[in-house]
Amino acid sequence: MNKTLAILGWGTVALLGTVAVSAVALHRGEPINALWLVVAATCCYALGYRFYSKFIAVKILMLDGLRATPAERLENGRDFLVTNKWVVFGHHFAAIAGPGPLVGPVLAAQFGYLPGTMWVLAGAVFAGCVQDFVILLFSVRRDGKSLTEMAKDEIGRVGGFVAYVAVITILIILLGVAALIVVNALKASPWGTFTIAMTMPIALLMGVYLRRIRPGKVLEVSALGFVLVLAAIWGGQYVSQNAMLARVFTFSAPTLAILIIVYGFAASALPVWLLLAPRDYLSTFVKLGTIVLLGVGMVALHPTLHMPALTRFVDGTGPVFSGKIFPFAFITIACGAISGFHALISSGTTPKLIARETQTRMVGYGAMMAESAVAVMAIIAACVLQPGVYFAINSPAGIVGQAPATAAATISSWGFPVTAADMQALAHAVGEQTLYNRTGGAPAFAVGMAHIFSHSLGGETLMALWYHFAIMFEALFILTILDAGTRVARFMVQDALGHVYKPLGRTSWYPSILATSGLIVAAWGYFLWQGVKDPLGGINSLWPLFGISNQLLATVALCVATTIIIKMHRAKYAAVTLVPLAWLVAVTFTASWHKMFDPNPRVGFLAQAQALAAGPVPMSSATARLIFNNRLDAAVTGTLVVMVTLVLVESGRQWMGVLSGAKEARVKESPFVRTRLVEEQG
Repeated sequence: MNKTLAILGWGTVALLGTVAVSAVALHRGEPINALWLVVAATCCYALGYRFYSKFIAVKILMLDGLRATPAERLENGRDFLVTNKWVVFGHHFAAIAGPGPLVGPVLAAQFGYLPGTMWVLAGAVFAGCVQDFVILLFSVRRDGKSLTEMAKDEIGRVGGFVAYVAVITILIILLGVAALIVVNALKASPWGTFTIAMTMPIALLMGVYLRRIRPGKVLEVSALGFVLVLAAIWGGQYVSQNAMLARVFTFSAPTLAILIIVYGFAASALPVWLLLAPRDYLSTFVKLGTIVLLGVGMVALHPTLHMPALTRFVDGTGPVFSGKIFPFAFITIACGAISGFHALISSGTTPKLIARETQTRMVGYGAMMAESAVAVMAIIAACVLQPGVYFAINSPAGIVGQAPATAAATISSWGFPVTAADMQALAHAVGEQTLYNRTGGAPAFAVGMAHIFSHSLGGETLMALWYHFAIMFEALFILTILDAGTRVARFMVQDALGHVYKPLGRTSWYPSILATSGLIVAAWGYFLWQGVKDPLGGINSLWPLFGISNQLLATVALCVATTIIIKMHRAKYAAVTLVPLAWLVAVTFTASWHKMFDPNPRVGFLAQAQALAAGPVPMSSATARLIFNNRLDAAVTGTLVVMVTLVLVESGRQWMGVLSGAKEARVKESPFVRTRLVEEQG
């Protein structure tokens, strides 16, 4: 009876999902209701988790609930610690949920709602969730080893070294782009800048309170942090309306860039309990609460998507970024579908906290599904805006013009009507001076989110409050990555330098901490400064570079996963990771070729450098810097492609050797130790 009900239930979910996905894919003409996207996503995630992840867990990974995890065997109360599965889930989700699922889908909305939605759903279920799940399990079975250590053990020393260099390079690019998004969201915004600035002392107070004043009182410090964050949002409104205070908290993009670089250095160098841990806790608290609220708001309001399924910019002439749907939609949306950065977390802190192997399915596959759901919400938030408003916010001044009337006329000529008066009224409604040329995706998401909240929770009078709450929400998402990413990169550099001079490898030696923190911050600060000074807004060139880098890192992770699966004598199931790997190779290598050699100056780095070099003589210092930056970006892209190609070749040699019998199929797992948790719980 129960089996019959289960079949009927899941059959209904499959049917409902098929209808919803068909409606999203085939609907044309009239605007579509956002609930179709919500239903399609919910059904796809439910079916993917129930059937596909279970197939992987049982047939390929063979999860063993009796096998002790490193959290149990190596427990030291600091790095290795048996932790409640829901706490681990929250930690993992907070760590992987950076700017990607919020920004990428908003930028890709210039193609229409259809390409992004289809890639997020298919990419997450069949690629992103799979990568996170298998890498997490493989790390758990190797005492929590990192991705680069697993690459060295399973692929070879060459693969391990190349993976290490690639990971460091990709982390630096990722952090630079993440910081640029915060700068673009906060420039000329005293309300937003004040609110985000106040989260710093709030985090410091929470850290001191929890460690010195009231140790262990987590509930108290949570309530205190929540009240102070709300006060910071309300205070930001007062600051924006006070002429003297507004001037104090109104910064240009270069000034904000310097402040964020200083913050990144402090977050890496200060003790983790003082700033990083309380900020991450505060961030997780706000993230999960806001996502739930946004979901409720979407269901309650069920807004209409005004963006068409496909826009005229599928031909590659888009103002937000240049390039056709293939390959650029698939590198623009990374974290909502598949992200190589997740592999660093799945082989970082998370495997050291897992209590039972069976929990890797919920944490690895499930947390990535949750992040994918955030990406669907971002698509909806961007597409509920009128297309003219969306393009006015996201198009750089170098494309549409600096003056409001000029920008409005240019965008209207594309077939997306908007007026300068409309944009001024909207800016006034959300408490901003202007919304033109706010590239980076974050402001557009905030306006869409404020639109949804104000129509379902509080009315139009609270739209400015919801907008700045959304800006704070996004900035907390991104600054969490900036905090943790800088520290992770610092650890990796210290580990490498320790082979040159042993004290530099000591993570507790302050001269080493300061030197390596400064090195990492200077590296990603360079890319941030490059983006700030770019007349096209920075995002046009740096976001594709970020997307390519992130997906190349996922390529490395899937190489490691495929190698281990083949060595486990599960070659007949290798397609589970091999198909996503082949797709990513096709996408990233094609995108890399276009970014390096495409003759269109808005697409190719070298073409843009050549166009700038052919400009007026004498050349200004700013132009010379832009030419150098474009050539550097091309060189970085080419270097990353070469490195990942080496990993692919080394992996292929391992696969051929094992499958032909020339090499022994031996995985380097930790020995089996029976868990004691079963007996203790019994």
